[in-house]
Amino acid sequence: MTPDIALILTVDGLANGAIYLLAGLGLVLIFSVTRVVFVPFGDIAAFTALTLAAFQMQRVPGTIGLVAVLAAVASLMELGAAVRRRSADGLAQRLFGYGLLPLIPCGLAWLIAARDVPEIVRIPVALGLALPMGPLLDRIAFRPIADASVLVLLIVAIALHFAIAGLGLLFFGPEGFRTTALVDGIFELPGGLVITGQLILMMASAVLLAVLFFLFFERSLIGKALRATAVNRTGARLVGIRPERTGVTAYLIASALAGISGILIGPSTTIYYDSGFLIGLKAFVGAIIGGLVSYPVTALGALFVGVMESFASFFSSAMKEVVVFSLLIPVLLWRSLALAHGGDEEHEELDG
Repeated sequence: MTPDIALILTVDGLANGAIYLLAGLGLVLIFSVTRVVFVPFGDIAAFTALTLAAFQMQRVPGTIGLVAVLAAVASLMELGAAVRRRSADGLAQRLFGYGLLPLIPCGLAWLIAARDVPEIVRIPVALGLALPMGPLLDRIAFRPIADASVLVLLIVAIALHFAIAGLGLLFFGPEGFRTTALVDGIFELPGGLVITGQLILMMASAVLLAVLFFLFFERSLIGKALRATAVNRTGARLVGIRPERTGVTAYLIASALAGISGILIGPSTTIYYDSGFLIGLKAFVGAIIGGLVSYPVTALGALFVGVMESFASFFSSAMKEVVVFSLLIPVLLWRSLALAHGGDEEHEELDG
């Protein structure tokens, strides 16, 4: 391998790592606030890319039907919960949030689907369709078992992924699609390295969003509330922070990160209805490197995963997945030794 090839592989790996970085941040955010390893994160990214592809082909995206179904199920669950409580307090607000509000981007998507509108309109609408997916999945699958152990939540998350993938096949079909590049142009850097504008956009977006992520948690009240809930849910509740509300906020932010990841990765690879699983799993490797708690280490781990994947694909494209996922073994061994078997915290009383 020549130095030029190594440099090209590194740049390509950093671009892929930028996507895993955004996904890893979303996974850590949700886990730290809700203790859920949100396996369907990658599915939201893939569905967003497929949504934009449908817009570019002037077709009605299957995301409209998917979001509508999730909104209907969540609304029925809220009605059932009100009947069991024999109280309608707050029901109208919940039905608006879970039933009516998600249909607004669905209506916008229906209006622009068959029209030749600019990308600056299509992208926000595609992201708007991605935003309610996280909170709706939380309400349907995780809210009823919020006090369960991390293992049970993980099993439910895996089962939810397969259910969502099945719905993805129903609404999107088996065909794969690739979106057009958001940025045209090819740039030659010093040393003869050629890089596309799309790769620059992917890396710049990851850096910008990571900085905004840091500022959000350090400067905003909502970010501080999320941090407080992540540190101590019971203590946060005692000072007036509602874990349920912070959980919804975490899922909204993670859905936004997933949507942006899908928009960025769409032009680089063909996306299928089930492509999200590998995206989420590789981001999970980076999140595990960060211990599912450290955002900076997760970011570095995600970039490392991207670079390792790029070099592994150069030597053997058939073995690249094996190489990437094999990273979990030494990482888990290292974290196990570092924790020194400090005990199981899964049975802590989280909600008082």
